[in-house]
Amino acid sequence: MEHEAEVVGVGAGSAPGGDVPAVILSARGEYVPIFVSADQAQSIGMALEGEPFDRPLTHDLLVDILTEFGGAIDRVRVDDLRDGTFYAKVDAERYENGEPERFVFDARPSDALAIAVRIDCPIIVSDAVIDEAGRPQDSIRFDDGPQGGA
Repeated sequence: MEHEAEVVGVGAGSAPGGDVPAVILSARGEYVPIFVSADQAQSIGMALEGEPFDRPLTHDLLVDILTEFGGAIDRVRVDDLRDGTFYAKVDAERYENGEPERFVFDARPSDALAIAVRIDCPIIVSDAVIDEAGRPQDSIRFDDGPQGGA
């Protein structure tokens, strides 16, 4: 089964060797922390806050190119977790002669989420991912309240 999720925070999480940036998803009443690089965390965080960029970042450029060529992103999915690594897909489509042509692209979750927050498309997380990585909401502390930045 799949569940729609939302990004509820971007911040630092504890991991062996020190704090690492993480994106926190809320799905099925649980939080799913996904560790990302510092630049991905900054990109996602700035997009969530609606901060303008001087120049398009990679994810903005990708969305602009896709749109210009008649495509659209329908949703992103975090659909697998193996050996501590999350896997994601980007579901896209384009219309040719009035008929939809669907595409599925393999993606790093950080890239998929960076795209999703820019275009406000659905973020889907599988039961298997939530079962393995989900945490009770009271186990993750946010500095500015229960659903602010992590």
